[in-house]
Order: sequence, then structure tokens, then C-alpha cells
Amino acid sequence: MPLARSEMSSLLEQNHLLHAHALPAMETLYQQIINTHNMVLLTDAQGIILHSLGDADFVEKANRVALALGVGWSEDRMGTNAIGTAIAEQAPSLVHADQHYLASNHFLTCSAAPITDHQGKVVGVLDVSGDRRSYHKHTMALVRMSALMIENQLFAAMFEHAIVLRFHARPEFIGTLMEGIVAFSQGGRFLAANRNGLFQLGLSYPALQTHTFSSLFGLPISALFDHYRTAAPGLLDLCMHNGVRVRGRAALRLSSGVHALTPPGEPAVPAQAPSRPRRLSGLRYLNTGDPQLEKVIDKVNRVLGRDIPILIMGETGTGKELLAQAIHNDSPRAMGPFVAVNCASIPESLIESELFGYEEGAFTGARKKGASGKILQANGGTLFLDEIGDMPVSLQAHLLRVLQERMVTPLGSGKSIAVNVELICATNHNLRERIAQGLFREDLYYRLNGLVVKLPPLRERTDLETVVKKILSTESDGGPYTVSDEVLRLFRRHKWPGNFRQLTNLLRTAVIMAGEEHEIELRHMPDDFLDDIDAMTELPVTDPAQMVASGANLEAMELSVITKSLEANGGNVSATARALGVSRNTIYRKLPHLK
Repeated sequence: MPLARSEMSSLLEQNHLLHAHALPAMETLYQQIINTHNMVLLTDAQGIILHSLGDADFVEKANRVALALGVGWSEDRMGTNAIGTAIAEQAPSLVHADQHYLASNHFLTCSAAPITDHQGKVVGVLDVSGDRRSYHKHTMALVRMSALMIENQLFAAMFEHAIVLRFHARPEFIGTLMEGIVAFSQGGRFLAANRNGLFQLGLSYPALQTHTFSSLFGLPISALFDHYRTAAPGLLDLCMHNGVRVRGRAALRLSSGVHALTPPGEPAVPAQAPSRPRRLSGLRYLNTGDPQLEKVIDKVNRVLGRDIPILIMGETGTGKELLAQAIHNDSPRAMGPFVAVNCASIPESLIESELFGYEEGAFTGARKKGASGKILQANGGTLFLDEIGDMPVSLQAHLLRVLQERMVTPLGSGKSIAVNVELICATNHNLRERIAQGLFREDLYYRLNGLVVKLPPLRERTDLETVVKKILSTESDGGPYTVSDEVLRLFRRHKWPGNFRQLTNLLRTAVIMAGEEHEIELRHMPDDFLDDIDAMTELPVTDPAQMVASGANLEAMELSVITKSLEANGGNVSATARALGVSRNTIYRKLPHLK
């Protein structure tokens, strides 16, 4: 029997780190096996299913044998099966057809891999179960790689306040699943290593407890800090205790998401209780089937790691920062910092010190010992300048100089510091119009627009149903929620002026209102949404007969019909063209101001 809803909610809370870090990997894995009569499953350490993704036809068959949320698949409950055996043996397990203990499961082939923490303890299982006739020999390899990906994400979350070194004998493997990862305290004491780290170091976990950064890699910890003081550091050259030479990259992740290295002798950042991590989603996770978005992702994929600045255009709430974060996560700089700055939210008097930092005594109220700016904090990673169109003109020349020279001079300092950042900017303004108005520098514009992409507003997206499902899977920890057909029809009609931010908040509220009911219906919708729908329904429609009576000509009647249809479709030209049975070019020809 599956767990009750309250028990399931409690179990998800206990495993929230595992659940949050596993979801993106599960999405990626599912995309590799979609439409093959398979499903991806995540369980806790006891084999209880926490989350699943699968083809609808196969999920229905799986439910008949209790391969569903809240059901336990340990060996003592289900006999021999991939999930239970992977837990019992603490090793990947493939169970095919009649190798299952229960006859009812003989139609299955299951590939499972345990997910372990930094001490080698099993904390969960990743599994692909499917029709035995559709089994593919590469499935187990995909499962094992995905489990390792989850382990590495969990490792990063557990040691976000430590010095984390990523290393490999072949530098091209740094940033891949093949890299070794080791965590050290601020003083250089060994804390933990991932699977590949243990393998490359060639020592057991207990043996490593007596080591330090210096004894393992042949350099004093101070040399590590000296290396990163250059502010444009390349890979470290290291020699391990066993004589093997490796290359490495080190970082300290602070709770704010900013990476830095605090030299020995200076106060360390106090450790804070780990909070729920954000999803480390990539571009594949964002690709939900909309053709416009698919083109954006394809363009971005082509320039990843090429040192080409990216400018993201789009209305407020279309997910510009989410795209920027996904670009960073898929880039070679994924292990470096991602620092976001909203240029519109920082007072003009403070934005210069926020970006470039300052020395002690640089201005009244400056903190003792000064502060590093956002650009320096992003060194080695990605700097995301949101709402770049609202940056004060007086500051734009300073930013342009930094981008061209790759040097930052903090306020009150005569010393310039080299920086190495990947730049992503975003705006909801038309920057060419801002240039014409004297509000944006033309030379800065051409420095920023290496690749310009435009995110479509929600009202133009063709993947609304998929987007709703993804948001619900994130917001509803207590179990799966769906949206009724009636509500979905209203969603398609809505203009969504707040785009994804508006939709996310609406669904979050609707889940709470639905409570124990797992289908969101019209009565669960907030009043302002219903008011918007009523207002759309009451849009005045001009009677052609009245227009003729008033002496209006045919062209005026055409323009009136097109304008009213455009309003009813929230300004969506494609939807208007479909509704009127004409081409988009016809709409643009009649209303040239839309171009």
C-alpha cells in the first residue's frame, strides 16, 4: 500500500536535498528514453518511491504492480528487484523479466543505481523500469551516469562553505562526471571526497581523515590563495601524494551563492544551516517543446564556452534569469560562481560600489576593510546583469572599460585587478530606442550583443500545458496535482501580463486552495484571475451593420475586426491570424505598427 498523503509529505521533507538535486538529472535522463515504454524513478534509502517520470501508457501499466509514488520496493517487501537489490548490495543492479521474484513483475526490465553521500552511505536509488521488450543495453550506463551526477550535486550542497577542489590528470575532464572532487576546511584539513576523488587519490576515506591539502597535493594552502589573488587564474598544477600530476580548480561557495577564497588568518564566513537548494537546471530542462524557445536554446548551445557575451531580451517575468542560470550550469564555468545583479533595483548612488567594490574609507559609511564588488565576486564564473537597460548612463562608460580591459579598479583604490568573467545581460527594453533617446551608450550596446536572443512571452508559448505540469511538480511537494480542462482552457485565453512569475504564483496559491483535492478547478482560482477572464469576455465587439450605417468603409471594418481579435488574443499575432483565417503577413500589412 502507498503511504498516506501526510506521510508522503513528511518523507519528501526528510529527503528534500535528494529530491531537489535529483529532479534535473531525472528530467535529462527521461529525455533520453522518452517514448520507449519506460519510466524514471527516484526512491529514498529504504526503496520508497519519491518521484517518477514516464510515458503515460507505461505508467498506467506500472501502477497495476504498485510501481507508484509512496510504495516501497525493498527486497523484503518485493523480493528480487533492481531497486531493492541495488540497496542490499550497494551496487548497480539490472533485473530482467523473470529474474524478478514476483511473477506479476516479469514484464519488467529494471536498471537501478544507488545514490551515495560523501561517506559512501546509500541515500537513495535512481531506477529506469520499462517493458522488457524495449530494454536497451545502454540504459544501465545512463542510469549510472545520472546517479553520479546527483551524487556530485549533493556533494556540492553538503560542502558549500568549504574549499572545494575539482581535479583530474587530464584537464579536459575537469567539469565533467569524470573529475575528482575534494573538500577542505579553511585551514586546509581534508573533509570529504566524491567517488572519483577517492579513486584518484588511491586512499580510503578513514586514511584521508589524517591528511591536509598540503600533504595530498604538495602545496601549502597559502599557495592556493595566492593563485586566486591574480583574479584571472588558470588551472592549478598539482602533484598528488602518489607522484601523479593533475590539474585542478578550487572555489569556496558561500551561502549567498557568491564564490570567494578567504585567506588564512582572516575570519571565515560563518557556516549556516543548509537551506533548500535551488534547482541546478540546464538548457535541456528548459526545453519544453515551444518552437521559439527551442531556437533560442539551439543558438545558445552553439556559443557555450566561446567567450561570446549573450544578451537576453524579453518582457518582465519571461524567465530571463532562469535562462541565464541554465546557460551558466551548462557552460565550462558551471563550477565557478554565478553572480546576478539587478541594475534596476540598486539605487544609482550605490550601484558603482556594488559592481566595482571599494577600499576602506572610500566614502562615508563604507565598511571597514572595504568590500569586493559583484564583478570580482563573479571572477572565474558568470556575471549576469539583469535590466541592463536601466543602468545609469554615467556608469556605462566605466562598465565598458572593465569589459574591454578585463580589469577592475575598486572605488578609492589606485590598483587595478584582472578579472575573467563570462557576461550575460538581460533587458525588457528596446536598447536601440534607448540609444536614440540618449539613455544607453551605443558602444556598450555593441560590446554586449555578441548573441542576442529573445524569450517569447507566455501568451505566445505553445507549450503551456507542459509548463504548467513542470511548475506543479516543483510547487506541490505533497503529491501530483493536475489542472482541469476548464481551467486549462482559461489559461490559454489569458494574456498573462506577468508571464511565468504570474503563472507560478497563481499555481502556488491554487495548490494550497486545492488541499487534499489533487485536481485544480475553477473554484480554486484567485479572484483577480477570474476578474481578468470576465473582463476579456466583456470586450466590446463592434457590429459591422452599425459600422455600415455610420458610413464606415470596408477597410475601416477590416481594421476594427483585426484590432478587436488582437485584443481578445492578448496581442498574439499568430493566434489572431488563426482565429481570422488569414496569414500573419496580412495582419502585419494591415497594422504595420506591430512590426
